[in-house]
Amino acid sequence: MPGAAGVLGYHRMTLREPPSALAPAGRRCRRPTARGRPTITTTPTPARAADIADLARDAGIRTVHVLAWRDLGDVEAGGSELFTARINAIWAEAGLDLTMRTSYAQGQKVFGERDGYRIIRKSGRSMSFPTTILSEVAHRYGTADAMVEVWNGVPFLSPVWFRGPRVVFLHHVHRHMWDEVLGPRAAKFGKVLEGRLAPPFYRGTPILTLSESSRQEIIEMLGIPPRNITVNSPGIDPRFAPGAELAPKPTIVTVGRLTPTKRFDEMIRVVHEVRETHHDVQLVIVGDGYERDELETLIDDLDARSWVRMAGYVTDEELVELYQQAWLVTAASTAEGWGMTLTEAAACGTPAVATDIAGHRDSVADGKSGVLVDSSRAMVAEISRLIGDEDARGRLAEGARKHAAQFTWEAAAYNAFVPLAQRAMLRRRGGSTRP
Repeated sequence: MPGAAGVLGYHRMTLREPPSALAPAGRRCRRPTARGRPTITTTPTPARAADIADLARDAGIRTVHVLAWRDLGDVEAGGSELFTARINAIWAEAGLDLTMRTSYAQGQKVFGERDGYRIIRKSGRSMSFPTTILSEVAHRYGTADAMVEVWNGVPFLSPVWFRGPRVVFLHHVHRHMWDEVLGPRAAKFGKVLEGRLAPPFYRGTPILTLSESSRQEIIEMLGIPPRNITVNSPGIDPRFAPGAELAPKPTIVTVGRLTPTKRFDEMIRVVHEVRETHHDVQLVIVGDGYERDELETLIDDLDARSWVRMAGYVTDEELVELYQQAWLVTAASTAEGWGMTLTEAAACGTPAVATDIAGHRDSVADGKSGVLVDSSRAMVAEISRLIGDEDARGRLAEGARKHAAQFTWEAAAYNAFVPLAQRAMLRRRGGSTRP
């Protein structure tokens, strides 16, 4: 299964070459290798914050700075921000001193705190990149033993100016997303920056991505050496579990920010066609964003008020209940690092029908926890088939629960820290940090 090695497989990592995939970590020890260099070894026991604390102490890492475009408090926060926030929280629990630097978020304090780590939100979307770099170089908010850069389209170029241990979270390549959210000139610059100008600076930096399919895209499109990219899949909160009864009418739930790349407009059109066969199908769209007005207009044009519900933001408890009641969860996205909503729903026993893209290929076990499709026409056909086939839905629901059970946040947090520890230990021994 693609990406499963990122959760189940690795047992031994040398300081010289990061593995191609990481696994849930347990307690680790160090032992000499043939070259006399330490090896970080894991066991099948579940990772805990205490294991990260032990590893940080051995590596001499106390303070970590995290650079990201947005944080979880931003109105447009999504899966990338959730992933970083969960990793930060577990690292903070392990006793690390974390400072996260992001752009200004409307309605949020400039200096804030979440789950034991500091957040500094300054400058607008574009200016946050140069101002963050300048403040880090000047040590305005203290020095860092190690650094995490979240590369979300526009890089902070940390390999150029930070010499300590560092790791990059790169969830997916944006490709055509630039055209979907920016004007032609800005989109062209974004594609050149991401695809040609920035990658050479990162060829000596450990990069973590969420799925094997995203890893392959990074290799092929950015030219990053394969040995330097590891898969570290996100976890699933225990609250996502089977519970409430299915809705009495066939109900489809789709979740995310209301932006062009999520293609909620196409999802509405797909369900509109499904209703030609299954007349009582309902669609619930969870999330908010700047495309809401356009989606509301489309709903009116299709006379769909009776079967489309724009739920907006919901509480964690409401989201779990929606997943549990849904007959299917769907995603029509054009690009994802990982289909977080799909694995959350899977943990609740709800199978998925989603686009066959990098990220979805790992968050959905095709044919086992859901179905991947390559066109809107195929999505209409699969949704219609599954709504009418209770046995098939039941088999996929069981597969969804098994698939989701592999992923934990504790493993993700431990595995994200390993490259920093590797680099720090090697630096202390006076060795090369080149991968």
